[in-house]
Amino acid sequence: MFHLSDVRYLPEHPDHDPTIDAIADEAFGPGRFARAAERVREMAPHDRALSFVALFEEEIIGSVRLTPIAIGATPSLMLGPLAVRPTFKNRGAGRALMRLAAEAAREKGEGSIILVGDPPYYAPLGYRQLPRGSVIMPGPVDPARLLGLELVEGALRGVGGKVGPRRS
Repeated sequence: MFHLSDVRYLPEHPDHDPTIDAIADEAFGPGRFARAAERVREMAPHDRALSFVALFEEEIIGSVRLTPIAIGATPSLMLGPLAVRPTFKNRGAGRALMRLAAEAAREKGEGSIILVGDPPYYAPLGYRQLPRGSVIMPGPVDPARLLGLELVEGALRGVGGKVGPRRS
């Protein structure tokens, strides 16, 4: 029997990549590579220190990744993919991964996280719809699904522009 208290969360390690890819394939199918969010992830590597896996009985059951990006000239992070194995969905592991990643990003001094996702799922975690037309993804995105979370109050206020790789 699965209990959320039996799940351990660890920073992502390169050895986890094949399993994370398999979980993302299960969750999103081959069409995931055509999405605008995937275009962003192709521009820059995710930050392993801000990316985590969930383990149940030593098996990876889910993962979340954060990728450093810029919205215009403003640094931010892009969340995704967030994926949990089908038999463990809707039990809290995905939300726990998101909270862990957001807290790690906050502790690192990041100001915000954006994502493309379903508002009813992400709103309880503090994500809000970004103003229409303010953030331009490298491909078509339903503007109602473009969401942001401020890790620092006001970090997304007035932010706008194209999403691209972060310049150091």
